[in-house]
Amino acid sequence: MTARPRLTVIGTGYLGATHAICMAVMGFEVLGVDVDTSKIEKLTAGEVPFFEPGLPELLAKALESGRLRFTSDFREAAAFGDVHFLCVGTPQQADSEAADLRYVDAAVTSLAPHLTRRTLVVGKSTVPVGTAARLAELLRTTAPAGDQVELAWNPEFLREGFAVDDTMKPDRLVFGVTSAWAQEQLRAAFGPVIAQDVPVKVTDLQTAELVKVAANSFLATKISYINAMAEVCEATGADVHDLAEALAYDERIGGKFLRPGLGFGGGCLPKDIRAFAHRAEELGVGQAVGFLREIDGINRRRRARTVDLVVELCAGDVAGKRVAALGAAFKPNSDDIRDAPALDVAATLHRMGAVVTVFDPAALDNARRVHPELGYATSALDAARDADVVVLLTEWNEFREISPSAMAAVVRRTRIVDGRHALVPAHWAAAGWDYRALGRPAVHGSVHGSARS
Repeated sequence: MTARPRLTVIGTGYLGATHAICMAVMGFEVLGVDVDTSKIEKLTAGEVPFFEPGLPELLAKALESGRLRFTSDFREAAAFGDVHFLCVGTPQQADSEAADLRYVDAAVTSLAPHLTRRTLVVGKSTVPVGTAARLAELLRTTAPAGDQVELAWNPEFLREGFAVDDTMKPDRLVFGVTSAWAQEQLRAAFGPVIAQDVPVKVTDLQTAELVKVAANSFLATKISYINAMAEVCEATGADVHDLAEALAYDERIGGKFLRPGLGFGGGCLPKDIRAFAHRAEELGVGQAVGFLREIDGINRRRRARTVDLVVELCAGDVAGKRVAALGAAFKPNSDDIRDAPALDVAATLHRMGAVVTVFDPAALDNARRVHPELGYATSALDAARDADVVVLLTEWNEFREISPSAMAAVVRRTRIVDGRHALVPAHWAAAGWDYRALGRPAVHGSVHGSARS
């Protein structure tokens, strides 16, 4: 049986920090590596530099065990590790829909010159298909150990807000390998996970690269499909919420990700489907995934349509109107505001002249840095004070649980746009609210458009 390998995790952002912490808690000796010394300092001090439920407690446990430490020294990393995980970001290029691979390339070129013995480098970052083959050749030609350094691909499937569970007991592991030895090393590196009967799919490098973008493309398609149906419902007076529930009873379709509303955002789905379409065009098979362009378009239109609903509730003009924006993160249980539909809507309303006040339980600091022009509040009720319209943009549980009558007591006008289908319309109408949601008929309160004197 292969001895338990020592692991390095290169890149200590969301993916890398989570992977390093969880692997150390599972009993591995782990060294986290990053060129950003501020991240290293925070993690070493026991501070997780982003919001993820359960992770701060696990970081404290891992540090206390002595199995986890951090460095910015690639020479130290090469000497320490038997298996090196690449967990750096692959954002969208500034001037293209293609993935920006500079951080992946920099990680490999920084590590390779110090690899002097047989070792395995494992990519976890989401990359265009063909990247692994290029990196394998780069390692072979620049590492002193040459052919003794192998590359494998192990895509990540983390859901923000559930990253600890998804790391420690994922629904599957995918190993893209080119040798039995590489597979053996990966099985050793994931021994405690595999021991929980987690399925392992072994494949070639290019298939492993495709799994993540194919999965994200499917999920994005499902989300945008029901939002396309919302557009049809708006034109016909049908209710997309009821339509989605009826479809979900069909086990071939299922209800997961069949949630109508404002659409998807974050650091994965939007940039991944764009990069996938771009890469397919480079490979000459762009027509095969041409539908992804429309998926992206449907998703973008949801944001504009949400703004339209707010404008409609304000009698066609939001200039000077006070808007309470509940939510900034792209999803609940996260402080991630990358391509966040919530902030996109809030910023658009601000540009139209509205006085927008935002509240989010976790993402306020990140939102302030990117959108200092918006107002910010310390609670949902604080944001709603004297508001002409409330718009729910991120479906945090605490927003679902708001008392309609308590909020009615602080607003100027009882008008709400539910951008996430998170609320029960009848409850709000009973408290006097005019309720609007994408793809649903308008619901008017018992006191139509009631105002607070």
